[in-house]
Amino acid sequence: MNTPIRRLALLVFTMFTALLLSTSWIQFVQADDLRQLPQNRRTLLDTYSRDRGAILVEGNAIADSQPTDDDLRWIRTYPQGELYGHVTGYYSFTYGAGAGLERAMSSVLAGTDDSLFYRRVVDLVTGTTPTGAAVETTVDPQVQAAAAAALGDRRGAVVALDPRTGAVLAMVSHPSYDPNSLASHNLGAVEDAWEALNADPTRPLVNRTIAGDLYPPGSTFKLVVAAAALESGEFAPDSLLEGPQTYTLPGTSTDLPNFEGGTCGPTDEVSLADSIRVSCNTSMAWLAGQMGTEALDDQSQAFGFEQDIEVPMPVTPSVYPEDADAAQLALTGIGQYDVRVTPLQVAMVSAAIANGGEVMQPYLVQTVRDGDLDVIDETDPSRLSRAVSATTAQELTDMMVDVVDNGSGRAAAIPGVPVAGKTGTAEFGTSGAAHAWFTGFAPADDPQIAVAVVVESASEDWTGESGGRVAAPVGRDVLQSGVQR
Repeated sequence: MNTPIRRLALLVFTMFTALLLSTSWIQFVQADDLRQLPQNRRTLLDTYSRDRGAILVEGNAIADSQPTDDDLRWIRTYPQGELYGHVTGYYSFTYGAGAGLERAMSSVLAGTDDSLFYRRVVDLVTGTTPTGAAVETTVDPQVQAAAAAALGDRRGAVVALDPRTGAVLAMVSHPSYDPNSLASHNLGAVEDAWEALNADPTRPLVNRTIAGDLYPPGSTFKLVVAAAALESGEFAPDSLLEGPQTYTLPGTSTDLPNFEGGTCGPTDEVSLADSIRVSCNTSMAWLAGQMGTEALDDQSQAFGFEQDIEVPMPVTPSVYPEDADAAQLALTGIGQYDVRVTPLQVAMVSAAIANGGEVMQPYLVQTVRDGDLDVIDETDPSRLSRAVSATTAQELTDMMVDVVDNGSGRAAAIPGVPVAGKTGTAEFGTSGAAHAWFTGFAPADDPQIAVAVVVESASEDWTGESGGRVAAPVGRDVLQSGVQR
């Protein structure tokens, strides 16, 4: 055999070996993963032959399956559509299980999850038609409705948590969308709806509470800076900080003003507590420089920044920049430069303060039940981290109460209920536009609900969306609904 023939034989042998290995890998190693893909049409046809489990809020279905007379025996329906669009996600024959719990809990809802193995065996033996499991959420319908109504037709997001457990009480992202438009068996209409939703510049499919483009937190981040200062032992609530009318960013000739150009106090010094109350930019920028990047990064992480969190939908990690120079470090003290957060993360900061310094793992699913309503799985509250000591948490709480009683958060006040809060107005881009923030909890002396609200700037030119003016009233309505539940 001459050399060219040997080379050709070796090439053919190598190709056949590669083909054998690849097909074996697909059939035996990747088979289960491929079968579980929501976009797998064979899997979709199989799941449409059975009753997909419901998604529930206090026992009422916000997503369920109804029988049909067409080739697809079941159609997914969403009785309250847009109100819970980002909680449920959608289940579409064309586009599969997309976003929300429909995607994160798809195998459980479809009845194919490993946790349902024994149930499937019983169904096989008894000849019972298999059904998916039901998912009971932690959402409080009163809080969810209040959040959606308070946010109205403005772009933004609201997240409410039970600070004692981490349970998600509300998850609202606006604009929302109606999942029914993607669940229809009229595939042409579904395609039209899909194209329209994806072409919409307001991005209604994005769940702003946990994903999408992260937000600068603005002055809500001052809570993290204050926490780091108190935890260091070098500062107390009455410690005086440098707080002039303008602060020259280190190494530059750029002056940082306070909001609306005002002063923070009668002199160029202001206490830490008053800095939080009036949301003083100059003193908090100076304080950030005193604390340093490492301390602020560590404190951020203690509150949950840069953590991989699932609720069970994956949450985009919030970030604190580690490469800031002296001027940029000062800007992080007021939640600017490259500090970026999800509203869920901001709610976690308030919830941790409300919970004596402990950050609880946020979760959206309370129980999973089979067709007989027997509990298959139940979420037990768990601690994610300790952000601050109980003493620091109480000091921060006192400062936040003062914000609502006498400072920038007066619009969040609830008659007869002590409220702890913090406002923020976060600039973005280069046009001067700003998002409005509010975060807080109530009652301040017995916290039952923590909230974060972001209202996006109405245009690229700032039109007055300050945290105290726009976001605080939304926070008030949500907190009030949670206290009354």
